[in-house]
Amino acid sequence: MENTDFINDNQEIEEDIHIASDHSYEADKIAANPFLTRGLCDIPNPNGNNRSLYQHRCCKLATYDWCGDTKERLPNRFPFVEVRFKNGHKDFFALPTTKEVFETGDIVVVEANTGSDVGIISMMGEQVKLQLQNKNVHSVTKKLYRRARATDIEKWITVVKKEEETMMRSRYAAWDLKLNMKVNNVEYQGDGSKAIFYYSADERIDFRELIKILADKFKIRIEMRQIGVRQEAARLGGIGSCGRELCCSSWLNNFRSVTTNTAKTQQMTLNLQKLAGQCGKLKCCLNYEYEAYVEELKNFPNTHIPLNTRKGDASCHKIDIFKRLMWYSYKNDQSHVLYALPTDKVKEIIALNKKGEKISALEDYAEVNQNKEEEVDFNMDDFKKIND
Repeated sequence: MENTDFINDNQEIEEDIHIASDHSYEADKIAANPFLTRGLCDIPNPNGNNRSLYQHRCCKLATYDWCGDTKERLPNRFPFVEVRFKNGHKDFFALPTTKEVFETGDIVVVEANTGSDVGIISMMGEQVKLQLQNKNVHSVTKKLYRRARATDIEKWITVVKKEEETMMRSRYAAWDLKLNMKVNNVEYQGDGSKAIFYYSADERIDFRELIKILADKFKIRIEMRQIGVRQEAARLGGIGSCGRELCCSSWLNNFRSVTTNTAKTQQMTLNLQKLAGQCGKLKCCLNYEYEAYVEELKNFPNTHIPLNTRKGDASCHKIDIFKRLMWYSYKNDQSHVLYALPTDKVKEIIALNKKGEKISALEDYAEVNQNKEEEVDFNMDDFKKIND
């Protein structure tokens, strides 16, 4: 590892071992490999065996073959395979009737709507059968032609390297036409005859003139596909506030609607900076435990029911689902003290109130007392923008 200016040789700081690395080296290494989004850890060699380049860690929505190391393995036992392209783009293809044996990681030429495409076999055997059932695919009509030849891979490498430049030039063309849209990604077909332009926009865009300009400039067939801001974040990738890779860029492919009511149900503070993800919308992970909270809240008394005491009426300020506590404060008390009551005690007090009886004070039932926290100011108009 190269030395950096951050730390000198043999330098000891509080008897800890510090490892300094050149951050730009890893960034340059990733940027220099345009095939990383297709699951390959390096640029394929047209004249070599590229099967080992397909890495599980490089893939979005990757699957692991737990039966891959078994001795008795029949790779072509099931007549269909899953082939992956760029990012999360995958499709199923029928194997040819020849005796050619295919394996996971093979670069293959497959049928496309027009012409042919190049992809990597990502799944074979019984896994494909289960995946077809999971995605409710009843028939596979597209064919896998053959394993990619050297000329196919050379052509593939050429068009893939053009994707970044094509994306930037298409952005400039959209800006010149004053179109309120952003081209996020470009995916070339393996034979170079067609390219898919993924874009995001807040309104309906008339891009007919843009298609004419792009077709004339790149001499290819153009397909425009609109994606949302969540799909854009999934394609760009990143690290979430939890310290892990974004769910949408690693495994999540079903984007459910997330609203501020989801956060309120989980007793979260409506803080825009904490609740919004990198896409600018509410975090998808707010939905993960939402149903568990809803089920648990059924065991809690209604928070809108006041508690009648001889010291005055008390209203619920907040609840603690994990400790099963409800925090109450007197409506006419200016001391801003909160009293934590267990849910069973709250139910007991409500039952007494229905009989016309009042308890002496909340202090007799409270487990914990604390001062009321300051209210957090927020603008609901800002939350409306990040709601789905």
